Amino acid sequence: MNKKTTTLFAVTLIVIAGGAFALNYFQTHQKLGAPGVKTRPLAGSQNVEVVLPEKVLNYDSVPVEVSEAETNTLPKDTSFGKRLYTCSDGFEISLNVVLMGSDRTSLHKPQFCLTGQGWCVNQAATVKTNLQIQQPHPYDLPVVELLVNKEKSPVSGIYVYYYVTDQALSAGTSGFERMWEMARDVLSTGTLQRWAYVSYFVTCRPGQEEMALERVKQFITAATPEFQLYPRANDTMLSSTR
Repeated sequence: MNKKTTTLFAVTLIVIAGGAFALNYFQTHQKLGAPGVKTRPLAGSQNVEVVLPEKVLNYDSVPVEVSEAETNTLPKDTSFGKRLYTCSDGFEISLNVVLMGSDRTSLHKPQFCLTGQGWCVNQAATVKTNLQIQQPHPYDLPVVELLVNKEKSPVSGIYVYYYVTDQALSAGTSGFERMWEMARDVLSTGTLQRWAYVSYFVTCRPGQEEMALERVKQFITAATPEFQLYPRANDTMLSSTR
């Protein structure tokens, strides 16, 4: 082994050792950031419950139990908020919030779950847009809109989602920007951003998708200030397009 080879080998070992040390350090020393949604303690658990409003506009609601599939596949420190809202005319909107703990794998692309449940995502109809929220002050809420359907079934679905933490909002189909933000904060501050994944889902008959989407948007603009903490009245919006 010549001198050059020996030097490269030594440098490689140092890089590997340094990387292992850094990963171990941040796993044991990182602190979990505050959530961007309202929560309350769960009796007998270290997790929390995401507090969703019982009534929005002219919709009443009932809580929805977390499924075994969710508790068995997601990390144990994942927290939830789930309610089904029903309007006086029978129109239903499902609002689900998944709040990560110290394990970021609590969050995932909705396309995986939807296809796993038999829904086909219309990629051509996937749209990223902004909704105007008025409280606690006017701001743009970035969301992704998905149009889904089931083969040989006369049912369509509208799925709207985004992510929020105590300092930022994010919407995208890749999740790259959110992951970059999370890694940067851990490395620079030692704080792991605690992101919440917020989703809304409705079903309708084919041809009624536009009407259903408009009703979902109206619902989101009314519901968001009732459970979301970011942005607060005195917050300066860093970004709403990530």
